[in-house]
Amino acid sequence: MAELRRTALYDLHLELCARMVPFAGWEMPVQFRLGVMKEHLHTRAAAGLFDVSHMGQVILRPRSGYMAEAAAALEALMPVDVLGLAEGRQRYGFFTNDDGGIIDDLMFARRADHFLLVVNAARREVDLALLKGALEDRCTVEEVPNRALLALQGPAAEAALTRIVPQVSAMRFMDAGVFHIPGADLWISRSGYTGEDGFEISVPEAEAVSFARRLLEMEEVEPIGLGARDSLRLEAGLCLYGNEIDEATSPVEAGLVWAIPKVRRRGGAREGGFPGAARILRELEEGPARRLVGLLPEGRAPMRAHTPLFASEEGGDAIGEVTSGAFGPSVERPVAMGYVTTGNDREGTAIFGEVRGRRLPARVARLPFFPHRYKR
Repeated sequence: MAELRRTALYDLHLELCARMVPFAGWEMPVQFRLGVMKEHLHTRAAAGLFDVSHMGQVILRPRSGYMAEAAAALEALMPVDVLGLAEGRQRYGFFTNDDGGIIDDLMFARRADHFLLVVNAARREVDLALLKGALEDRCTVEEVPNRALLALQGPAAEAALTRIVPQVSAMRFMDAGVFHIPGADLWISRSGYTGEDGFEISVPEAEAVSFARRLLEMEEVEPIGLGARDSLRLEAGLCLYGNEIDEATSPVEAGLVWAIPKVRRRGGAREGGFPGAARILRELEEGPARRLVGLLPEGRAPMRAHTPLFASEEGGDAIGEVTSGAFGPSVERPVAMGYVTTGNDREGTAIFGEVRGRRLPARVARLPFFPHRYKR
């Protein structure tokens, strides 16, 4: 078994009494002293600090020096608008395969002379191989060394971070920039994966602990682990790679059509031209055979991932499966996401999840379960 990697904040996590677990090849904190429930609620009420240094940071730089060439090359790998992204802005995207499935989802920011990509930890090697194999004749592809990545999330995130970097108060959702503080250059985007306002901050590893301590000294900031990160993104209706999305799942099935602009769709100026375009464009017009939906189980028992779903309380074949499920602390009830066959995906439709041999009732619900509170 391969040895687990550790982030630059590992010793700080132990000092803060974190419970460490293996995650995507890394040893990561699943919770701290507050526990998952209180960490979740603290993030919704104030500000939570997450170590997300396990995620990959990749720089894509055009060999010609022309950013339009790098944008066109990157756009050929995913059905999103890369060419239209302005300098200093960030966008959500996903690499697709020839069958229309999702290789990985990512954030990418445009800078003056390169793109900065942030990819999932479990897919970083796959993504690097994809980028180098497809783009290296036109772009250099470099995984950024020796930088940690922190996420500061919650309604008090701006007030906390402006004490260190006053300029971030002018940022809006999906802005990205470089900010200088004594001893470090910070790469900051106004983004995150909790549904809350907040920031993701790339900081040199040598400065990561001191920077994290400065934030944690503030009354409104608490350290938050992977457990609350997962329940926060679930309430926010956000997909997790390996749960809601994978190489067999199309972005249309996953409800990610909002990220596919008209310019890349049928009749658009840059229609298709990405892997899996035939399936994805067809599903955009005709609809997929299944769709990702929100689910509200009745009672207090959560329906966990892989719970089979049925259209009736007795008999019949399964119509889908739960992909993520937990108790939602902010909504004070169990919530879940899962795939069901088209026709069973309408809001309010009765669904039954089979838990330990018993079919328990749920209903299809609109996502997200908790409203997004980004600063537009």
